[in-house]
Parts: sequence; C-alpha cells; structure tokens
Amino acid sequence: MHEKTMTFSVHDDKESEMKQILTTVYDALREKGYNPINQIVGYILSEDPTYITTYNNARSLIRRVDRDELLQAMVKAYLND
Repeated sequence: MHEKTMTFSVHDDKESEMKQILTTVYDALREKGYNPINQIVGYILSEDPTYITTYNNARSLIRRVDRDELLQAMVKAYLND
C-alpha cells in the first residue's frame, strides 16, 4: 500500500502573503484618497516608504515584502494571464 506524499511549498505561502499585504496596502491607499497603483509603483521603484500611507499599518506591512520577490510574482502573474 503506497501513501501519497503531500507537498509543501514555502513559495506559494510567500506569494499568498505578498498578495494579502499588497491588497491591504492598496485598500488603505484608496481609502485615504490616493491613487493606489501610482503610489505602489512609486514605492517599488524608489523604495521610499513615504509613498505608502501609515493608515491601517500599510507602510509597515509593505516593508515586510521583498521588492525583488514582489516584482517576480507580478511579472509571473502578468505573463500567466
């Protein structure tokens, strides 16, 4: 009798966490009246945290995300659509 082996992927968990953080940051920026896309792009390009509001802890959250990993995930998502 062979048992199936469950696979565990840290990569999938990391991408899920990045998506959750990015969604929270996006919502916080929108709620404060900013253009979330422009602000997030500004942050990604410059790594200047002042592009992200402190509202709902968004600035602190976005700093937990590695920019290189975020860019990789975004390019991957763009090309898979």
